[in-house]
Amino acid sequence: MATRLTGFSKFLITLLIVGGIAGGLYYLANKANIVPKNNGTGTNTNTGNNSGAKDADVIKIGVVTWGGYAGGQYFNEGFKPSENSRYYKDYGLKVEFKVLDDFAASREAFKADEVNLLWATVDAFPTEVANLKEFEPQIVYQADWSRGGDAIVVRRGINTVADLKGKKIAVALMTPSHSFLLWLLEAGDLKPADVEIVEAPNAIDAAAYFKAGRVDAAVVWSPDDEDCVNSVKGSKVLKSTKSASNIIADIFIAKKAYAEENKDKLQKLFEGWMRGAAEINSSDANKRKAAKILSEGLNMPEDYCYKAINNVRLCTYGDNVNFFNLNGNYNGVKGEDLYNKMTKVYQGLGYAKNDVPAWRLVANSSFIRSTTSLTGKEHLAEESADFTPATKEMETAPAFSSKKVTINFDSGSFMLSENAKQLIDIQFTEIAKAFGNARIRIEGNTDNVGNRDQNVALSKKRAQSVADFLVKEYNMDPNRFVVIGNGPDKPVADNTTPEGRAKNRRTDFNLLSEEGKN
Repeated sequence: MATRLTGFSKFLITLLIVGGIAGGLYYLANKANIVPKNNGTGTNTNTGNNSGAKDADVIKIGVVTWGGYAGGQYFNEGFKPSENSRYYKDYGLKVEFKVLDDFAASREAFKADEVNLLWATVDAFPTEVANLKEFEPQIVYQADWSRGGDAIVVRRGINTVADLKGKKIAVALMTPSHSFLLWLLEAGDLKPADVEIVEAPNAIDAAAYFKAGRVDAAVVWSPDDEDCVNSVKGSKVLKSTKSASNIIADIFIAKKAYAEENKDKLQKLFEGWMRGAAEINSSDANKRKAAKILSEGLNMPEDYCYKAINNVRLCTYGDNVNFFNLNGNYNGVKGEDLYNKMTKVYQGLGYAKNDVPAWRLVANSSFIRSTTSLTGKEHLAEESADFTPATKEMETAPAFSSKKVTINFDSGSFMLSENAKQLIDIQFTEIAKAFGNARIRIEGNTDNVGNRDQNVALSKKRAQSVADFLVKEYNMDPNRFVVIGNGPDKPVADNTTPEGRAKNRRTDFNLLSEEGKN
């Protein structure tokens, strides 16, 4: 509560101000006697955090409290510019990481050149890129994939995505959390209009809403997901980015002018960052060291930072080659895929403007192309998740999401037509790639016309043909698929009408809770 100052208090304050001014003048007058001189006989051996670095010489990077930037922070030996940094020793660079957890403030810092590079995620970037168009922002490299750092927590009784229908879900709009929710709803055959969105300022507040009982579900960060589950009896994590492994990609953006004027610096920054990421990925001891560095820079517990690093895939040089599709033949999830898809999704919801620039205008892969020294196996791209062979139990295992797709086959045939392949690509392939660590059960279904046993056999062959297509076209692990033929045994509509029979002739794509191993 504010109080008025008394007359005596004002008098004391006046004395303090006068005394402070006098002391300052004395300090300036005697500064030469206080600061040690170099005398030209040697160098200043003080190589502390700032090392006397001129602001213009420092690459300033805006980050948030997140484990995915550990590659650069580890290679820099901290968050401050220092001559002890490997960036300085190996490349002559001085690098500073500025923690800007307030989203709006971070964007203002970028506009004002208070940071030269700024974090973003490629999925949510379409919602803000038009507001930065005067600076022509460019994506210069990928730092990480979220692998458990984002999750949706739910109350008792919600076991699948379908159970979210009509429920209140807290989420920070136009953020990676929002993107994750939109993907999850699509995988479960739901639309945003099927749920009640409760807007939260950020993921931390979304967790608070959940714990306060204001919502049925919330998209949160780790380790807030654990806290939510511990705080709300009967709640659980429905799904996280451990399964949805290729949805949230952290990137760094720079103004086009800065990127063009600092090509050599940014190439060296990228190379050092990738070296750091590879070292952390290859050694738990290095990961522990990185956690200690993050602990000091973020002012967070070391165990928290270690978990944060474990909840991401620190991207390597090879991962960046794939992300920007520099070889031209990568069929996994590319940056362009996510950017284009989420541009369309967010525009449809009214969260992105119509003048979102094309990918080729925002993607700057020149620094990756000019990096030629990262050739060891530790710099290779991440391999796809490995799955054990499917078991009988998996045929009836619970699925966290199910998507129904009507694929038309010629009568008695199980061969996919070109139209059928295109339909699979449009309605499911993106989901299969985005949820790269989730096992997929494909169930073929028919109507009740004809012999049941023949329909069961035919429906399984049709389901297998879908799995074979995904394996052949996208190099998916054959073990990832559980293939079932239900025949007419699982109708979703009345078989007495032509419309009902048409709905029953379908293929169900189920994402199972069991995850593959990277």
